[in-house]
Amino acid sequence: MGVRLQVVLSGEEDRTLRELRGATTVPQRVKDRAEVVRMNARGDPVKTIAAYFDWHLETVCSTLNRWQNGGLGGL
Repeated sequence: MGVRLQVVLSGEEDRTLRELRGATTVPQRVKDRAEVVRMNARGDPVKTIAAYFDWHLETVCSTLNRWQNGGLGGL
């Protein structure tokens, strides 16, 4: 059984990621990564997020780990 990754966002972080998702000058992959972090923070499991984006589980986990280690710079 794997370890469950769970991101905790402050209100400001959630707001920033939501705004990033709606920005028109940001690459789509960065927008998707922002949404992955938000989905995880609200409790969606990695498997569900991977299915939603049609990504591998490892890709979702890597995105979440980059967020935990680097914040916005990890996206």
